[in-house]
Amino acid sequence: MNSIADTAPTPANRPPKKTNGGYLFLPKNLSRGAFLKWLRRTHAWFGLWGAAMGLLFGFTGILMNHREVMKIPIGRMEPKEIQIALPEPKPTDPKALAAWLGQTLNVDTSHARARKEPGRTVTWNNQAVQQPASWQINLRNPQHMLSADYWEGNAFVTVKQSDANLLQTLNNLHKGVGMGVGWVLLVDTLAGGLILLSLTGTLLWTRLHGNRLAAAGLGLGSLSLMLYFAIDAIGA
Repeated sequence: MNSIADTAPTPANRPPKKTNGGYLFLPKNLSRGAFLKWLRRTHAWFGLWGAAMGLLFGFTGILMNHREVMKIPIGRMEPKEIQIALPEPKPTDPKALAAWLGQTLNVDTSHARARKEPGRTVTWNNQAVQQPASWQINLRNPQHMLSADYWEGNAFVTVKQSDANLLQTLNNLHKGVGMGVGWVLLVDTLAGGLILLSLTGTLLWTRLHGNRLAAAGLGLGSLSLMLYFAIDAIGA
């Protein structure tokens, strides 16, 4: 007579336990040990690096994404316009005019963009008219925008200024308006981090329990929706 202990399967004879998990896109020799440790740490550290900036870009991205269709207010600019009489003697070039405006308005114009449009002949009421040269000065930062227009021969310069509220300031940071090279390169690191997070996140996600068909369906479904709406918008 056999006992229960005699009939119970030994560990060696037990059928292998089925699991639906696994790193679907990694070879077996990379599915354990040092590589997985590096993969998790890389994903975590890059996520931490971009966490604060990700909040800013995520919040402002939602606002800008809805600015036309769903009419969510994304901030505004308050415009002002004045005309300022030029001193005698008048500034001799756009850079000199920018420096004078900086002193007059108490604004730092050292990084202002100044350019000159040469005079040209235009047709007005079927007559050729000589249009004088014009100077344009532009100074932008996330919170303020200043532009000045001067037509050679005038005794004044027209200055326009716009001040952004908080939401518009954040949106300008998102778009890099008036920011320097340092900010652009910093945002580039965030963009690169997002690419790396997408790749490492996909590899780590496949460790979750689920079959390959579900994984393929989820990924291809997301890609298909993105392409559909993009093509639909371009075609419209």
